[in-house]
Amino acid sequence: MDVTVVGSGPNGLAAAVICARAGLAVQVLEAQPTFGGGARTVADPEYDGVHHDICSAIHPLALASPFFAEFDLPARGVELVVPDISYANPLPGGRAAIAYHDLERTCAELDHGDSWRTLLGPLTARPEGVLGFFLGDKRSLPPDLPTTVRTGLRVLAQGSPAWGMLRGEDARALFTGVGTHAISPMPSPVNSGAGVMLATVAHTAGWPVPVGGSQVIVDALLADLKAHGGRLMVGEPVTSPPPGVVIYDTAPTALLDIYGSAVPDRYAKALRRYRYGPGVCKVDFVLSGEIPWRDERMASSPTVHLGGTRAQMAQSEKEIAAGRHAQRPMTLAALPHLGDPSRIDAAGRRPLWTYAHVPAYSSADLTDTITSMFEEAAPGFRDLVVAARCVPAADMAAHNANYVGGDIIVGGATLFGALIGPTLRWNPWTTPIPKAYLCSSATPPGTGVHGMCGYYAARTVLKREFGLTLPSLRP
Repeated sequence: MDVTVVGSGPNGLAAAVICARAGLAVQVLEAQPTFGGGARTVADPEYDGVHHDICSAIHPLALASPFFAEFDLPARGVELVVPDISYANPLPGGRAAIAYHDLERTCAELDHGDSWRTLLGPLTARPEGVLGFFLGDKRSLPPDLPTTVRTGLRVLAQGSPAWGMLRGEDARALFTGVGTHAISPMPSPVNSGAGVMLATVAHTAGWPVPVGGSQVIVDALLADLKAHGGRLMVGEPVTSPPPGVVIYDTAPTALLDIYGSAVPDRYAKALRRYRYGPGVCKVDFVLSGEIPWRDERMASSPTVHLGGTRAQMAQSEKEIAAGRHAQRPMTLAALPHLGDPSRIDAAGRRPLWTYAHVPAYSSADLTDTITSMFEEAAPGFRDLVVAARCVPAADMAAHNANYVGGDIIVGGATLFGALIGPTLRWNPWTTPIPKAYLCSSATPPGTGVHGMCGYYAARTVLKREFGLTLPSLRP
């Protein structure tokens, strides 16, 4: 076996696909009983016709990421439905801020739409340059320098006290909510970077809903890997180093357990200093009908950011960063059936996916808290709840060992992590351990279902270990 990939999240599978297409013998080892890491879909334990996404439910980068753009999921039979509304943010008083796929429609309905247009208009005209900035390897010259400068200036402004340059409470809440996909105190460059990238994608490629759930993306990667001779094994936890070259789609600290005393002392010390961030409490609801939003426009929004105003969201994220539970925790929600009616079972039941930000290792069950937040924005919501399945932050690692303490970002929600990686190395996908590489979202460009961490790790492995170049990823 030439290459072993440990972990089968989107990054691990991206690395495996690239290596297999380059002609190498590749195997993937997954500790869980199913492949996919954070992009799995499983049946509800009581209602078989309802399926929940384990981590990711909506996929802003499934069309926009350079890896997936070349891999071409639609050409492989994956249906990605781009909704008219990318995301929405309920506000106190009943009104919501709406980010439509259409930038101009978004601006027309905001109190200060000209401010939103000033922020995002120049970026939506050059989305490839924006993605080149955020999803690049951070070691090469960006392909579009003017757009890189525009993007960087906006990230700096919105990540500083100058974020008030965006006018209108609705627009400020809309941008802040999308930025909280990076769990970080605000304003910060990490939060604003996530906001700028995801908002740009919202108005260009859109935020697609995969028909059949996130698992269909994983299945397309698995099919390609099998077609190129890849060997796949589930229920295979790795406790000692596999032979040959190994690419780890794992938390960086997992290397301490796998290699033990073979880890060089300086690197071992750096890994022990590695810090994970706050966690999430995941609650999967089963609903009997459509949510009765106060603002009826939200009825067609598959993604919802429940956090209130910018000030409320900033305060809740400050509390979480300090290790305290927030009274109104930032909650992200997804209703995939709005783009994919096949997610509704024969009795009319449908899934509601939610995450609430909590301190690391929290054992709190926030089902009632999240239910109350929905009830504020949609009176009568409580009556629709058929079932609720909670996974506290302390239990998230049982579903995915990378989520230490419930940190779904694997410690990467810092400026250092986004630019440098888990430790100070010029090539963050390498380690000082011979033939051992990292490709998880702890490496640049960080969190998200984009495959680019795996892409850069595979590029490094092909060049350093085998003297090969990147193969085509086209179907």
